[in-house]
Amino acid sequence: MSNTPQFLSEFNQTTRSLKATLRPWSSFLDLSFLNFPSSVPDATTRITQNLTHFRSNYSLLIFIVLFLSLLYHPLSLIAFFITFVAWVFLYFSRDEPLSVFGYQVNDLVVLALLFSATILVLVWSSVWLNVVVAIAVGVALVVLHAVLRSTDDLVADDNETSPYANLLSDDDSPRGGL
Repeated sequence: MSNTPQFLSEFNQTTRSLKATLRPWSSFLDLSFLNFPSSVPDATTRITQNLTHFRSNYSLLIFIVLFLSLLYHPLSLIAFFITFVAWVFLYFSRDEPLSVFGYQVNDLVVLALLFSATILVLVWSSVWLNVVVAIAVGVALVVLHAVLRSTDDLVADDNETSPYANLLSDDDSPRGGL
């Protein structure tokens, strides 16, 4: 029983950490920043910057689409919930790299393993076509948003929160206003 308060404490910390990695939904869904890119290089730059900036929001969006597609499959929904908890604790809530047997595991490896485990669990529960369509729809929504959302405000946000903000200032001095 003594583990229960510790688990709740870790869960609360995980929830706060997850909220910290999410960008504000008002910024994510702000229609005033939606416009068509001027060229293909502009579109690829937007995709790269938006995927980096809104990483947690996009992941959550894909999970929501997947969740909605599983509403009529309760067993799959339970399996999805278990894998979602694994995602929260192993990917979203980590402040430092995951360590397994004393070795640090790269974020990309953790992401690939969790993604593979999620797909395997849902295919095992016999809803593979439903999962494939839901993920395709989720990825299409993510790419569509990443292409259409302008990145002009993202640089300003990153400069304000960056420890190197004074080096990135627009001053004319060669040392960035120092």
